[in-house]
Order: sequence, then C-alpha cells, then structure tokens
Amino acid sequence: MEPPIKIFTGLTTTNLSEKIADSYGTKLGKSSVLRFSDGEFQPSLDETVRGNYVFIIQSTFMPTENLFELLLMIDAAHRASAYKVVAVIPYFGFARQDRKDKPRVSIGAKMVANLLSAAGVDRVITMDLHADQIQGFFDIPVDHLYASAIFVPYINSLNLDNIVIASPDMGGAKRANTYARFLKTNMVVTHKTREKANVISKMTVIGDVKGKNVIILDDMIDTAGTITKAADIMMGNGAISVRAIATHAILSGPAYERINNSSLVKVIVTDSVPLKQESEKIKVLSTADLFADVIKKVYNYQSISSNFVI
Repeated sequence: MEPPIKIFTGLTTTNLSEKIADSYGTKLGKSSVLRFSDGEFQPSLDETVRGNYVFIIQSTFMPTENLFELLLMIDAAHRASAYKVVAVIPYFGFARQDRKDKPRVSIGAKMVANLLSAAGVDRVITMDLHADQIQGFFDIPVDHLYASAIFVPYINSLNLDNIVIASPDMGGAKRANTYARFLKTNMVVTHKTREKANVISKMTVIGDVKGKNVIILDDMIDTAGTITKAADIMMGNGAISVRAIATHAILSGPAYERINNSSLVKVIVTDSVPLKQESEKIKVLSTADLFADVIKKVYNYQSISSNFVI
C-alpha cells in the first residue's frame, strides 16, 4: 500500500500551489504561520503527515524569509514522521552564486543545498536553474525541469516567419543553441560587459538580425536592463520584432518601467515567481500542469523523461 500524498504551500507561492494541487486532483494541506511581535515566525502543518509522502511548494525569491519558511516547513514535516519530504522549488534562489567569481565570497547555491539537506528534505524538484551544475551540490535526487515544455508550444503558436533565437549573454548560448536546433533556425548572441552587478556598460550583437523576428531566451529577468537594451540594439540593426522569453520573472527595481518603455513586443514568463504588478507587455504561462504531472510521476516512481521537450 502506497503512503498517502499531501501537498503544502509556503505563503508566497499559494496561487501557483493551488493550481498545481487542482491539476493533480487534490486540495492543499492545511497550514498556518504564527508570527511573533519581533518578526519571528513559525510555520505549522495543521494536519497529520505521519507516514505520508509530503510535497512542499515554495519559490525562494527575495526576501530570504521565503527560503527560511521552506526550511522550517521541511523540518516540521520531517519531525512529524512524514514518510518522504519533497521540496518543490519552482524558482531556486541564490542560484547566481554558483561559484567563487572573486576572492572572499560565498557559494550561496551550495549553502542553500546544504541547508535543505540539513532540514531533512529527501528530494528536490525545481526548474531552469541558473547553472546546471547546482544539481551536483546535492547528495539527494534533484529533478531539474525545463520550461521549454511550455515555451516551445507557445513559440510554435505564434506562427512567425524568419525567427532567430538570441542569447542575452555568452552564458546563455547553450540554452539558445538548444532551442535554435530544435526549431531549425539560426542563433545570435549579445556580448555585454558590466561595470558592476545589474549595470551594463557596453553591449554588441554577434550575428545577423536584419529582417528577423527575434526571440531572446534567458532563465530569469531581474532588472530587465539586459533584455531591453538588447531589444533596442536589435531593432536598430534591422530586426522586424523582438520578444523575450524567460522562466523566472524576478522583475526588481526599474524592470517594469524598462519593459514598458522598450522595443519589446512581448515578454513571456512563467508563474514560478508571482508578478508584482500587471503589464500589457508581459504574458504569464502557467507551470502548474507540468509540476503536477512530475509530482504524480515521482509519487508513483515513474520516469519523467517525457516531460522534456528538448
């Protein structure tokens, strides 16, 4: 007899979690958060999980409370004798800190992996990590999903001619090349230099975009400085249109203003991170069915290979 399954959510991922539970065919487990006057908080699972297969859904975007809430919920389920505890992390925060790029800095992604393991998690399900090697930071199974299962059908539905796939930087060239080969189209790359984090000093386009419908691919959009500047440069180089596709819509600081004032026709993102505000230029595609299907397959010990489009 299989252990019962229960799905819980952190506070900031409630909307997506409800969609995932609905797609799976169940209801979210009952939970609450007790807050003390000094800001300390204590999550509580308000129903038994003894012997249950527990999935806890929470994206770990800022503030850091989101990560800590997930850790506390994992610990609560583990101490309540859950059979297995799986962290479903649509957006894995601190993933940009995947290496020492200068002296005397931490490797934040590795530390988060250690914290999750210390809290008692048995498995992690996440999507479009900033760096694939983060999977190796864990000594437990990691199911790394790709939003291409959602984006490729959307790109095909646009019925655009003369598509070219663009990478916003050298680091994203592998991702862009994978899409370009699958869609049987060409690829261009933008080369940028930064004065400091989130500040671009110079950008150039490597490749031909004249007369093309350009689709810029990235794993996340933070301040939107890169994609908006790239879009403006590509339009200046003769592109017909420029769209941006990114899995995680961090959209901090001046991001919304930059997108609304840019040459971008549309920015397509997923609901791994909830939008702070609406914009006519931003279209959100849901990841709920994808995560629900993977949760079902993990629970039933089935292969998830069919969930990878490219």
